[in-house]
Amino acid sequence: MKELKISFTNKEITPWGGIVLLKKMLNHISIEEILSKLPLPKQGSNRGYSPIQLIETFLVSVWSGANKFEHLEVTRQDKVIQDIFGWKTMPGHKAFQRYFSKFNQSINQRVFRELYQWFFSNIKFDNYTLDIDSTIMTRYGEQEGSKRGYNPKKPGRKSHHPLMAFIADSKMVANFWLRPGNSYTSNNFVGFLEDTLEKLKDKQVGLIRLDSGFYSKEVFEYLENKRTEAINYIVAAKLYYPIKRKLAYQKTWLRLGDGIEIADTEYQAMDWENPRRMIIVRQEIKLRPKASGKQLRLFENEELYKNYRYSCFITNLKLPAKIVYDIYRNRAESENRIKELKYDFGAESFNVKNFWATEASLNFVMFAYNLVSLFIQSVLGTRINQRMKTLRYNVFAIGGYIIKNGNQKVLKLSLGMKRRQWFSGLWYADKFMHWPLVVDS
Repeated sequence: MKELKISFTNKEITPWGGIVLLKKMLNHISIEEILSKLPLPKQGSNRGYSPIQLIETFLVSVWSGANKFEHLEVTRQDKVIQDIFGWKTMPGHKAFQRYFSKFNQSINQRVFRELYQWFFSNIKFDNYTLDIDSTIMTRYGEQEGSKRGYNPKKPGRKSHHPLMAFIADSKMVANFWLRPGNSYTSNNFVGFLEDTLEKLKDKQVGLIRLDSGFYSKEVFEYLENKRTEAINYIVAAKLYYPIKRKLAYQKTWLRLGDGIEIADTEYQAMDWENPRRMIIVRQEIKLRPKASGKQLRLFENEELYKNYRYSCFITNLKLPAKIVYDIYRNRAESENRIKELKYDFGAESFNVKNFWATEASLNFVMFAYNLVSLFIQSVLGTRINQRMKTLRYNVFAIGGYIIKNGNQKVLKLSLGMKRRQWFSGLWYADKFMHWPLVVDS
């Protein structure tokens, strides 16, 4: 085999030619118009980049694989992306850090309240299932709000402990609050939920699903007495000793399948005024080795219980116990969304020293995620929940360069014959895109 030689070309080529599809979608939903109406911080100098360009460039860089501020240079060096979006010059990564540092708590509240309200008012779907969760974002510097708290993967390491709300039905993020790393899971839950409902504005929340970190009397009472009518909820119970006793002495079980049984009962904690409905599930470890839940401990006859893993849920739903259990199990999708946000959108890495600047940058990461979800549903038109890394490989990572044909710029894409018709279909999909979006449930 002859030795391979190399040569060079002056032609500007992008590895991200498929990003042009997202540009067409942004034009269709008039993204620049809504950004221009937001109370964004002003630049102190006329020489500074416009806030709209900075935000758009940030979104494009995240879609192109940037997962920290230094990686935002990926689009700065890409002249084809610059041409596609009509930018004259491109900012360096420090320009984003300086701009996000202009955000503070009140600006964050105003900007992201209006941005989320605009977005969800254009999603024509109602009666949401809302999953609220928290996650650990490990920090390695001296960022504001990074504190030592519960961190199972990096014990003793400082972190942030944000709250996140997901809309299960449309696979989108409804709210994001950054919190210090020593915050308990349910800290500020009421304020966060009130803020989420305000951002969803006129949308109906039909169900809230919470993990055991939110198991508390205050959460139950708030949900049961919210406004004029209660909000339906399913909350995983913490297996405190009184609940373990309740599980241990449960005698009536309904068999759902091999190695899995369910019980429907009531439970009243010492500080509760009234009992609440409890759904209990136990799974035999021998038959279901990957079963979720916990084994019962601290009992004299542990031999009787060690073969099972138990899960239990407090709910005000009046549906059959099996349906309640099945509904809660779908909540696992929120964990997958957190992983995708961290690994594919850089949510764990976009942080700066200023606390509110970090919260602002991460809310724009959430917005980037929502726009991709919109793209999947309205342009790709698929029900398959494709991860961002899959989209990058299949749709966005297409080599291309721009030529001039008279006064017309033409993006030349490097695609095999079999894929050209497929891409052409996506190119014209925006003509059939509905905005506001009608979600097909």
